[in-house]
Amino acid sequence: MNVLFVYYVPSGGVDTLNRLRCKALKPYGIHGDCLYYGWGAGMQNKSDTPYYVTKNDIEIKQIIDKGNYDAIVVTTDYVSFPRFRLLGYTGKLVLEVQGYGPKDVARKELTQAIPYVNAYAVGLLNPRTPHITALFEELFPAIPRFNFNNAFDSHSFTYQPLPRAQEPIIGWLGRIQDNKNWREFLQIGHTLIHHGYPKLQLWMFEDHHLSVPEERVQFHELVEQLRLKKHLTLRSNVEHAQMPNYFSMIGDSGGLLCSTSKVEGAPYAVLEAMSCRCPVLSTYSDGVSSSIYHNATGKYYQQGHIAQAIVEAKELMRNLELRESIRAAAQLHVERNFSADTYAQHFKAMLDSL
Repeated sequence: MNVLFVYYVPSGGVDTLNRLRCKALKPYGIHGDCLYYGWGAGMQNKSDTPYYVTKNDIEIKQIIDKGNYDAIVVTTDYVSFPRFRLLGYTGKLVLEVQGYGPKDVARKELTQAIPYVNAYAVGLLNPRTPHITALFEELFPAIPRFNFNNAFDSHSFTYQPLPRAQEPIIGWLGRIQDNKNWREFLQIGHTLIHHGYPKLQLWMFEDHHLSVPEERVQFHELVEQLRLKKHLTLRSNVEHAQMPNYFSMIGDSGGLLCSTSKVEGAPYAVLEAMSCRCPVLSTYSDGVSSSIYHNATGKYYQQGHIAQAIVEAKELMRNLELRESIRAAAQLHVERNFSADTYAQHFKAMLDSL
C-alpha cells in the first residue's frame, strides 16, 4: 500500500511524526511519502522518507499520479479535500488532527470542516487527544474514528550520558505565541531564581520562523523586565538528532522540562524529554494526559498558578527519591506505550478497515 501524508510545512511535531511513521510502516508493507506546501525548518533533519515541497496544482497532480496512493492522510487542512479530487485523486481521504491550540479554535475549525469531512473523508484520526476525540464523536458521528498514540522511536531518541552541568537547568520548547504560554515559563523561571536557585539556567528551544512578530517583541521586553538575560539561552531550529543531548543534560543537571502550554494535542517534546530521563512539569493541557501521570511519570500544575508550579518544581528538584522514580517510570512508559511498531500495527488496521 502507498500513503501520502500532507501538511503545511515540515516543522515541529508533524515533521517528527511523519519521519517516524514512514519508517515504522515500511516493515508492514506500507510505503509513505510526504507532501508539504512550503519550506520548514524540519528539512534540516536527516531522513530516508521521500518528501515533496510544493503548492503548485500541476506538480501536486504529478505527485499523486506517480505515487498511486491508496490513501492520503491530510493533517489539519480539510479544505484540500476537493482540491485533491479535482486533481484526479480517487482513493481514500483521511483527516488527521494533531491539535488546533485553544479548544474554542478546535471547535470552530472542526465545525467549519463538517461539509468537507462528510463529503470526502472516509476516516478521522487523532492521537488520543481528549477534546479532539470528543469533538469527532459530536460532530462526525457517521465517520469512522481512530484514536491511537503517535509513533516514537525510544531506541534512537534516548538518554545520552554527558558531562554534568554545574547548575540546574529548566528547559522549555515551543513557539513564541500565546498558546505555548512562554510568559508563564519566564515568570516561573524568575520566581525560582529569586527563591532558592540564584544560578538557575533557562534553556528555550523554538522555531523563530513560526513565531508571532508582536509576541517576539513582547518576549524580549519581558526578558528585560525580569532581568533574565544572563540566565537565558534561546536556541532556534536545533537539529532533531541533537535534542537527546540537550534533554539528557537538563535531566542530569537536576532540572526539568517545563511545559506551559494552554492546550496541546500530543506534544512530542514531552515524550522526548521523558525518553531522555528529563523529568517534566506540565500544565494539564489535555493532550499530555496519555503521557504524564502525576507523581508517577511527571508532574502537573494548574495553568496560571505560578505558586503551585514553584512548589511542584522544587519537589521535583529536591526530592531525589521521587525524582529518580519519575525519571525511570517515564522512560519505561514511553518505551511501552508509544512504540513505532505499535503505531504501525494500529495504522495498518485502520487502513485495512477502511
